[in-house]
Amino acid sequence: MGGKRLIFFLLILFLALMAAGCKAPAGKGQGEESLKLGLIPVEDNFPFFVAEQEGLFARAGLEVELVPFNSARDRDLALQANNIDGEVADIVATALLRKGGTPVKIVSLTMGATPSEGRFALVARPGSAVSRPEQLKGATMGISENTIIEYVADRLLQGAGVEPGSVQKVAVPQIPERLQLLLGGRLEAALLPDPFATLAEKKGGRVILDDTKINRNLSQVVLIFREETIKEKATAIKKLLQVYAEAAGLVSSQPDKYREVFITRARIPAELKDTYLAPKFSPPQVPGKTEVTDVQEWMVAKKLLPAAYSYEELVDPTFVLGGRENK
Repeated sequence: MGGKRLIFFLLILFLALMAAGCKAPAGKGQGEESLKLGLIPVEDNFPFFVAEQEGLFARAGLEVELVPFNSARDRDLALQANNIDGEVADIVATALLRKGGTPVKIVSLTMGATPSEGRFALVARPGSAVSRPEQLKGATMGISENTIIEYVADRLLQGAGVEPGSVQKVAVPQIPERLQLLLGGRLEAALLPDPFATLAEKKGGRVILDDTKINRNLSQVVLIFREETIKEKATAIKKLLQVYAEAAGLVSSQPDKYREVFITRARIPAELKDTYLAPKFSPPQVPGKTEVTDVQEWMVAKKLLPAAYSYEELVDPTFVLGGRENK
């Protein structure tokens, strides 16, 4: 009897340990070919939505969970808590995560390889007398402070010969609220990403500056992973990028086929659902050193970083382009 009791006890212990293992956080206790990816419902993530719908992850032998978040803040907190393996973010967020003690690296761009990808525009309110950048001096401008939004706004103004400090920046973190304040005349101008910039135009706003009209992309979107995940799940990340490349090709060549997915998953405003065009996406590649350096120089000047990280500290180029980084 004693032997049977011992076997029974060991069986219960084994089952308890197995149950605990099933509840392990991201990156611990999961299969090598599984990934949890944090996304917010915006057009930048369109290829991932299509890959999920078309079963491309499963076909590649991957178990990918696209974890939805309503805000970039919630997404970043989940990564810091190790509840997800990676996320789609931007270079500002990447550097801030690393500064905050979460070692992450960029493995690829997901949008922004060319200036035409991922439009941000500085839009004047309906009925505004502002028609040129220099007329923004002293005017109110809605932004999201200390984010990629403010970086793009500053660089657009500087490129047009306007000192960012000469404009009255108003912090409005939520994009829909920023749009409504602009349309209601409570802001003279606002920096908005598409599709909100296009919606502002449709409702009478005037585009003053547009980042797709300059010679480089200011608002690059990047895929980042925790360094622990990069070490433990390199094969899965490589497969994920191969799937992403396939999905990016599908949505770029057949946008009408996936329009319903685009409208629904990217939360395109109802007023634009019949006219707004889905963006095109380039194959996976890493951001250039120029872009990574410039973003960090802005962050250091804003005292968001004590010093810039090296390119190698923020970017792992081994998953794309045969391991070569862009210049």
